[in-house]
Amino acid sequence: THSAQETFALGQRIGLEALPGQVYTLIGDLGVGKTVFTQGVADGLGITEPVNSPTFTIVNEYEGGRLPLFHFDMYRLGSSDELFDIGWEDYLARGGVCAVEWSEIVSDALEDGVLRVDIRRGAGEGERIITITGGTDA
Repeated sequence: THSAQETFALGQRIGLEALPGQVYTLIGDLGVGKTVFTQGVADGLGITEPVNSPTFTIVNEYEGGRLPLFHFDMYRLGSSDELFDIGWEDYLARGGVCAVEWSEIVSDALEDGVLRVDIRRGAGEGERIITITGGTDA
């Protein structure tokens, strides 16, 4: 993508096709657009409320779309054990879409079938290289 708007639009397309129970792991440095991508996913799901980074709350829940969105930020977690302490399995059972920033901190607890969204800075200002891999066919 070449701008935040294009990153948002890619997330939006993903949100339009998202299925219940899908988990998107968002990998990338601080400030590369993980939250912008998630805002697009929310828009694609039909969620109209503002989507913000859940850095201090660990998870933000958004209802009102065709599926709920659970937006996690694992930056402050020390281990995968803490992921289960906050009710990870309960969120999965609710049939929404999970967007997980800083997922590499808890990667050993994430099951197969997650979609990995790797966002890196490109050569130009605002340019991002976004690679999406995984899913049930991985």
